[in-house]
Amino acid sequence: MSTRFDSVREQLQGAPSRWLVTGVAGFIGSHLLETLLSLRQRVVGLDNFATARRTNLEDVRRRVGEQAWQRFLLVEGDITVLQDCLRVCENVDLVLHQAALGSIPRSIEQPLATHHANVTGFANVLEAARRTGVRRLVYASSSAVYGDHPGLPKVEGEIGQALSPYAVSKHTNETYANVFARCYAMSVIGLRYFNVFGRREHPDGPYAAVIPRWSCSLLQGAPCTIFGDGESTRDFTPVANVVQANLLAATVDEGASGSVFNVACGVRTTLRELYDAIAAVLVRRGAIHVAPAPSNQGFRPGDVRHSLADISAARQQLGYEPSSSLDEALEEAAEWYANGWIAEPAEAA
Repeated sequence: MSTRFDSVREQLQGAPSRWLVTGVAGFIGSHLLETLLSLRQRVVGLDNFATARRTNLEDVRRRVGEQAWQRFLLVEGDITVLQDCLRVCENVDLVLHQAALGSIPRSIEQPLATHHANVTGFANVLEAARRTGVRRLVYASSSAVYGDHPGLPKVEGEIGQALSPYAVSKHTNETYANVFARCYAMSVIGLRYFNVFGRREHPDGPYAAVIPRWSCSLLQGAPCTIFGDGESTRDFTPVANVVQANLLAATVDEGASGSVFNVACGVRTTLRELYDAIAAVLVRRGAIHVAPAPSNQGFRPGDVRHSLADISAARQQLGYEPSSSLDEALEEAAEWYANGWIAEPAEAA
């Protein structure tokens, strides 16, 4: 566990701030909300429920209790509407921007929708934070910005050509953030997430990520598919590490402003190894008796072959230290998929 993170949690408990979390009902946003409320912070949350789930907020409410829940204000609105962004940024100290239209395959099918949500929406959040005098804005970027750069591990200053509209949108966000920091002396920090997973990452829908999709397919006795030969690698990152990175970035000194940091474990796992690990957890827990061999299909457009993060910059400048490993987080996720998750259709935007 990060020593600095321990200090930050102590500091926050003694000095409440007012936070804005965009995409608050989403997978990552709901974890940020849960942690902030448990640390006695006041939180405004913005969500349009286009891809998020109300059950995520209900789960947070159960876990933090009614007293903590009273410090949360939910605003239903859209980051693509500047007035909505201005409304929620008013009197806010710190912004954690998570709202986005995720998924590389979806961005290939819906490039304009991805641009509208991720680029126009982010520009609105930046402008609203600028106009209202927000102290610091931390935003979610993605390892997708590394594109076709062959180097491993991925180092923040070395990126290649984008492989999807989603990657373009996240790279554009980083450029916008850098310009706003320079032109308006704003305090802005970006976090490049690497394959985040955990509790409340929903497995339903055509764009579900691999861990929830495989977990629930195995639980339901349905076949699982690996795109490619199974030897592609990813740096799978438990959501607890992402929460830590956001709070560290929000509270670090001004020297880190304008930077972008990798957020990951710094560990490489093949897709076949991941499948075997998920299956082993479910068998060990008695959720399934045996896991069938997965089938293979061709590589998907936009997918990178290998991904592994260099997290030394986040360690040195933020005090980041991964607190949860792949195996530990798979255990927690498996419990939720086996016992807790509730299928709920996403609402129309």
